[in-house]
Amino acid sequence: MQTGKIIKSNSGFYDVQLANQEIIRTRARGNFRHQKIKPIVGDWVECDQGYLLRIKPRKNEIVRPLIANVDQALIVMAAIQPTFSSNLLDRFLVILESQSIAPLIYLSKMDLLDAKRSTELKQQLHYYSQIGYPVFLSEQLNNPLELKQALAQRETVLAGQTGAGKSTLLNHLIPNLNLATNSISNSLNRGKHTTRLVTLYPFQQGLIADTPGFSSLTLQAITREQLPQLFLEFNKLSLHCKYRSCVHLNEPDCAVKQAVAAGKILPSRYQNYQQFQAEIAQKRPVYSKNNKRSNSNK
Repeated sequence: MQTGKIIKSNSGFYDVQLANQEIIRTRARGNFRHQKIKPIVGDWVECDQGYLLRIKPRKNEIVRPLIANVDQALIVMAAIQPTFSSNLLDRFLVILESQSIAPLIYLSKMDLLDAKRSTELKQQLHYYSQIGYPVFLSEQLNNPLELKQALAQRETVLAGQTGAGKSTLLNHLIPNLNLATNSISNSLNRGKHTTRLVTLYPFQQGLIADTPGFSSLTLQAITREQLPQLFLEFNKLSLHCKYRSCVHLNEPDCAVKQAVAAGKILPSRYQNYQQFQAEIAQKRPVYSKNNKRSNSNK
């Protein structure tokens, strides 16, 4: 029996990298399907004679993109083509925080902006840097040492919408990959899918995953009480709220709302927080077969 990590999944076949760096192709045993067990890229597995025998417990799992056991995620956002969206960025950050996955932010296509818009975006991203998120800009790729150091000896997943530039970034970091890239549709303001599969590649004594893009991202099972904890700058401020259970919406003497009014919190961050709370409030409870409610929001 051998132990390794799934680095690629395609049409029922799983490429597993063993401890000696050998890669073997396997298939899942039939009882996996009967038990409704789905192996995914990033899983640590036990295998023998070309079959997966067991999936080890996952420390985390992301649904979009579908991958397990990652240390950090590099969120690739386009400055333009498609248009930069703080809402999408904050959605990524919330989901990653909920899974205890460290986020990093990379802004691509900075060279396509005029000077005014470039300055505006840099100021906006400076805020994210101040609250604790490492930020990297595409204009720094001529000397990518700092980014490489941030990715070294860790398992990193690249996440971002279609056409944001994930494959282009990977080609720059690992030139011999020659991953396919494509242009943006001017009419739809989004790119064409050039990456079809989640694949892990060796990089800087670690692993880095290219992933398929998408045009939208919905919040996962996050409650209205949990959401404030996933906004880093809200955590310290919430200690000064009048109510311990404050969710920073309509409560009096709310330190977060006071910070927003004082210009200490980026307006778009709080606006996105309000929208996320509204989305969570509208989610319908899910009922299991025994009629017990699950994943509901109290």
